[in-house]
Amino acid sequence: MGASSNFMKRWVRPEVYPLLVPMVTVVGLVSMQLFRNITTNPEVRVTKENRAAGILENFEEGEKYAEHGFRKFIRGRRPEIMPALNNFFTDPKF
Repeated sequence: MGASSNFMKRWVRPEVYPLLVPMVTVVGLVSMQLFRNITTNPEVRVTKENRAAGILENFEEGEKYAEHGFRKFIRGRRPEIMPALNNFFTDPKF
């Protein structure tokens, strides 16, 4: 009990809490992307049988991986982060 209590007193302080939010977010995003690549990327082969197949000409599978749902969602949109705020400051009607 003494070692864990000493660890908590030394490293887990209230000043560290704001750093935990971005770190947990980044680790979550990296984990999600790693899982996505391992499970759905057609160029990643984990099993020995798939690795032995060599280079496959499966363009349909590659197209399906590259054109995922989020990319389809943002394809027709303007590249703005806050469209309402941009319109407020640039549109003369307001």
